[in-house]
Parts: sequence; structure tokens; C-alpha cells
Amino acid sequence: MLPTITIAIPKGRIYEELRPLMAHTGIEPEAGFFDDNDRRLEFASNQPHIRLIRVRSFDVATFVAFGGAQLGVCGSDVLMEFDYPDLYAPLDLGIGKCRLSIAEPAELAERDDPASWSHVRIATKYPRVTQAHFAERGVQAECIKLNGAMELAPRTGLAERIVDLVSTGSTLKANGLIEVETIADISSRLIVNRVALKTLGEPLQSLVDAFREAVDA
Repeated sequence: MLPTITIAIPKGRIYEELRPLMAHTGIEPEAGFFDDNDRRLEFASNQPHIRLIRVRSFDVATFVAFGGAQLGVCGSDVLMEFDYPDLYAPLDLGIGKCRLSIAEPAELAERDDPASWSHVRIATKYPRVTQAHFAERGVQAECIKLNGAMELAPRTGLAERIVDLVSTGSTLKANGLIEVETIADISSRLIVNRVALKTLGEPLQSLVDAFREAVDA
């Protein structure tokens, strides 16, 4: 009898890109898993020993790191921010591509020179990554932690600049902001709990191998 393996999947826009990869591995979630209107968080699959949970993208790493799930999919931005020692990220899935960028109001960007910054006030949900990025340049970064509505920070006087994920840039543009610097290119990774990989052995490793084959295909 195979041990139960829980896979943590982030809610939201990643579904459509992840769906063909999961199909290639032979994992078929029960009906409703890819439906944002379905409020359930836990789902069975066509493989009796595999269950799936849907959680916020930032929480995937936490569930896997602390054993709530053995396998997960999360953005490299999350791994950069939390740096959990019990996580192993063996595979770049090549999906969910975007970038972690610094943005500021368009009128400020017209007269601003990022090379001249010595102190910046930043609204972000990535304070650890942001402070490390600016520290490497000798810039003091005062980070204000927000979990959403980042684009409002400059408009309300909370912070002149933001650090956030950018895909098309349309949200920034709609809020009068412009990218001025890229901190990192981001993509989704397959993550594994290190302890589970040792204790569960082949059943878990075979799932990792199946995802690798799906990416190569």
C-alpha cells in the first residue's frame, strides 16, 4: 500500500499552465479542482494515495516546509523570501513566468535616477528580498509590508515606490506606475519536503521524476 502524498497547489492564474503538466504525470484531480468558484480546499485524485490541497501562493512553501504537504508548486519569489531550510526545489516547471520589479509613479520616473538612491521607502510583500537587494547596492531600504493593493501605496503617500510581481505591466500602467528596475526573473518551481523525500523514498521520488518528464515533454 502506497503512503498518502499531499500536493499543495497555489490558487489562481497558475491553474491553466499547471493543468497540462499534471495531466502528463497522470494525476487527475476530482471535478472542481480547477474551478475558482469551487470553495473546497482539499481534493482527491484518480490515484488513491495522492490528494491535493489549494492554498494561497505564499502558503504553499509553508505547508511543504512544515510537513502539511510533501510536494508543492510555488514561485521562486516565495522561495527567495522565506528560504526554508527543509525545502528542496529540484525542478523549474517553466510556468508562471514573471519578474519581481521596482516600480514608481511615471512622473517621478521622468526625473529619477535609480543609481542615485541612498534611502528608499518601499511598499512590498517581499521585505526580505527587497532589503537584501538594496543592501548589495549600499542603499538603505525602509520596507512597509503589504499583502495586496500595492499600487495604492504611491498614490496614498504610504511609499513612493513598490516592489511587486509584474507580468504584462498592465496593472502598473493602469495605476500610473512604471517599472524602473528588475530584481529577479520568476518562475514556478516544484518543491519537496526534504524529510519526506527520505522517509517516503521511491513513491515521492517517482512523482518528482514524472513532473520532470512532463516539463521535458
